[in-house]
Amino acid sequence: MSEKIAVIGAGLIGRAWAIVFARAGFNVAIWDAIPQALQSCQQLLRENVADLAGHGLIDESVDTVLGRISPAANLADALQGAVLVQENVKETVEVKREIFAEMDRLASPDTILTSSTSWIPTSEFSEHLPGRERVLVAHPVNPPYLVPLVELAPAPWTSAKSVERARDIYTRAGQSPVLLKKEITGFLLNRIQGAVLNEALNLYENDYASSEDLDKVLKDGLGLRWSFMGPFETIDLNAPEGVLDYAKRYGHTYRDVAKTQPPNEWQADTLAKIEKERRTALPAEKLGERARWRDNRLMGLVAHKRKQPG
Repeated sequence: MSEKIAVIGAGLIGRAWAIVFARAGFNVAIWDAIPQALQSCQQLLRENVADLAGHGLIDESVDTVLGRISPAANLADALQGAVLVQENVKETVEVKREIFAEMDRLASPDTILTSSTSWIPTSEFSEHLPGRERVLVAHPVNPPYLVPLVELAPAPWTSAKSVERARDIYTRAGQSPVLLKKEITGFLLNRIQGAVLNEALNLYENDYASSEDLDKVLKDGLGLRWSFMGPFETIDLNAPEGVLDYAKRYGHTYRDVAKTQPPNEWQADTLAKIEKERRTALPAEKLGERARWRDNRLMGLVAHKRKQPG
């Protein structure tokens, strides 16, 4: 019998997680406190899974994958028998504390409770829970059924056994888990993304380039390498003798540049200018259509990467 996963919250990330687990053979119970959200997600799930099928990224029929995803009548039903719960509700500490208190009360003692939060450390919503040792953040990248990274960020009191069980489940679900050795706001990906955004905003604000050209720097430059190598492997291969050689050649320059990179204040007038440039390039009513285009481009990249040696 297939293991059961409970997905709490039927929005964008919840739906994506349901696909991740169902595609890997898990049975998924999905629940949302708003009945309409649970109802409307059914067609969106079908569209997303059909797109995966179109790119050859599922080995079964669309109906077979969707057949593993079932709406739950209430939270207790969703949690019953689940080996892991993936929470995707509103991004506030208060709401997280409330839903995790309820899940800790209702779920079996050996059920792992995880949150998809992008910023909130596990300790901020789990400290006073009786079952706090089985709670951790499992932060995905949107959409997780295309981007496999998941950041496992336990609290100091999360048990090593819970972390390892979670890592095993996400690995078997086809994801690529990484472990934070200690808590930090924003985890790993958002902090690195934040550093890139900080400098992109600085360069834009000081009129060095347009938002379009700064996007090209990533999509036609750094992003090409970073889609299959990280920054450390990149510098290791960019000098004849590896990391130390690269640091000897360029480290002093990076240090000097870093001194000219102040924190950006995300000024309203700067963001308004970027918004205007983006809306000229892409009208607001076409954002959803473009997001689906993005996902299909990611599917093509995923299909390509699957054919390449590691």
